[in-house]
Amino acid sequence: MTLAAFTAAWFLHLIAAASPGPAVLMAARTGVSEGFRTGAWLAVGIGIGAVFWAVAALFGLAILFKAAPALLWGYKIAGGMFLCWIAWHMWRHATDPLVMDPEGQTPRSAQSAFRLGVVTQLSNPKPAVFFGAVFVGTVPPGTTLPWIGLLLIAIFLNELICNIVVARAFSFDGPRRAYARLKTGIDRSFGGILALLGVKIAAT
Repeated sequence: MTLAAFTAAWFLHLIAAASPGPAVLMAARTGVSEGFRTGAWLAVGIGIGAVFWAVAALFGLAILFKAAPALLWGYKIAGGMFLCWIAWHMWRHATDPLVMDPEGQTPRSAQSAFRLGVVTQLSNPKPAVFFGAVFVGTVPPGTTLPWIGLLLIAIFLNELICNIVVARAFSFDGPRRAYARLKTGIDRSFGGILALLGVKIAAT
């Protein structure tokens, strides 16, 4: 693998990681509602989920889905239902007040945030399609393990940095106070968008 091929694969994934989708939406919502620390752990989980998809694609996930289309269909249905389940919880708890005083708030644990990030990424077929159809095409046959290792590190860092930036931007006092005032409308909007994404994923 050449440096040019590595750069092309890295850049294509960076664009995909930064594009709006369930992961970015979840990072924004977590940052504004639970703070930067929780959002950072969520981003770590999202990065790990992306690495899983990359490894799966490199070792034949696309071939498996092509040989057994029903598996991809079933996966899309399950992923869409999970996103709709998260959306329903956002909508249901939209009227719950946001506690701005950290001493009075019980934040999500690091393990819980990490787990949510992993599951959010794994439930979304978008990275599966990207890595299976686009990413693999940029990795030349016979790429050595050191290059593959570097690619996986780059993928993790792309996802981590993009989602940490989003979580951080939404965790500042200004956005958080605005969110506290408009929480019901924002949570229901986020939930509605996430539900639409889930339905779209399940239906396509």
